[in-house]
Amino acid sequence: MTGPLLPTDPSADEMRRAALRRMRTLAVGLLLLAAAVYVLTLDETGFLGFVNAGAEASMVGAIADWFAVSALFKHPLGLPIPHTALIPKRKDDLGKGLEQFVGENFLHADIVRDRVLGVGVSRRVADWLAVPANAERLVDEAADLVAIGLSKVREEHVEALVTEALVPRFREEQVAPLLGGLLGEALADDLHHGLVDLALDEMHDWLVTHPDTVHEVLGERAPWWAPERLNEIVIDRLHLEMLRWLAEIRANPSHRARLALDSLLKQLADDLQHDPSTQERAERLKERVLDHPAVIATAITLWNALRRALQSSLADPDGAVRRRALVEVAALADRLDADAALRERLDRTAADFAVFAVERYGAEVTAVITHTIERWDGKEAARRIELHVGRDLQFIRINGTIVGGLVGVLIHATTLVVH
Repeated sequence: MTGPLLPTDPSADEMRRAALRRMRTLAVGLLLLAAAVYVLTLDETGFLGFVNAGAEASMVGAIADWFAVSALFKHPLGLPIPHTALIPKRKDDLGKGLEQFVGENFLHADIVRDRVLGVGVSRRVADWLAVPANAERLVDEAADLVAIGLSKVREEHVEALVTEALVPRFREEQVAPLLGGLLGEALADDLHHGLVDLALDEMHDWLVTHPDTVHEVLGERAPWWAPERLNEIVIDRLHLEMLRWLAEIRANPSHRARLALDSLLKQLADDLQHDPSTQERAERLKERVLDHPAVIATAITLWNALRRALQSSLADPDGAVRRRALVEVAALADRLDADAALRERLDRTAADFAVFAVERYGAEVTAVITHTIERWDGKEAARRIELHVGRDLQFIRINGTIVGGLVGVLIHATTLVVH
């Protein structure tokens, strides 16, 4: 199946066409000049005999090379001479040959590796990023791409990710051993102490700043038959004791409440990993959570909040994300500039990646040449190729005219010497 070639720049084609006409005119002019000299010096001897022999040979050389050049693209004089119009007839074979040539001589692993290593990719990247304008341009382009990507993710995409990918995966995995292991590691590293201290601080501050709320909550649960003044005294005392108790826990890392909490959490971590009953309860809780509609709604809400925050920061030229990105880009440029070993490792990595890409996909890349040429219309392809290289091919005709004339003079001189 053939098809038309892709359109090209009309102005560029017109310039090529004009250059081809000029070179054709020059080649034909030399042929006509040789013909005129030949006619004018016909049957002459002496010096003019040499001129006549040279003119005759020039005509032969010009016509032979005209035939050779024309035979590449069409039948000379429209005659179906064998082995002419080679490009229209044999474009598929030429495409396969070009594919093999490119694959063997340009996409060879050693050639690609040497070229990538010779380029010095990391050094060029470091020099380019060292220019502040280039670093800002990189950050701007990356920010625009990220913003476009964020805008393409819709709520239904997030819902599909949660329902079709995350939730089924969570159902397959037992959550109890994982939670038990994480909790055990946290307890071993005393990570929970920071959370406990934070919770105690927040609870103490809340009790200090919201005494009215405490009175209201406890007052609702006071006996109806007790005198109001007595209830107030009891509630005040409870409020004070809660503050003292929290203060004691905050101040004493070895408080029995802390130790009791540590013991409880250690037992929970062990049960989650080894107790079937606890594991079963954890799995049932997991299933209830996954089945709850709020899971999807929460995921969408979190995603929308994150997206709005990122988009807002990316849109701000002085936003935190862009400022941080510029700092990291500058740091990368400085490190690449100063660390020769890092540049060498990156260059080797780039070369290995290029070789991997060539070895894995090189055949597919070069096959594009054959597949593309096979789809071309033969005559149109010949016209397009002639338009691009025909001007230079006219030098073959010009050289044939000149060299043919010199050879003709040499042959004429040799003939005179022999006779």
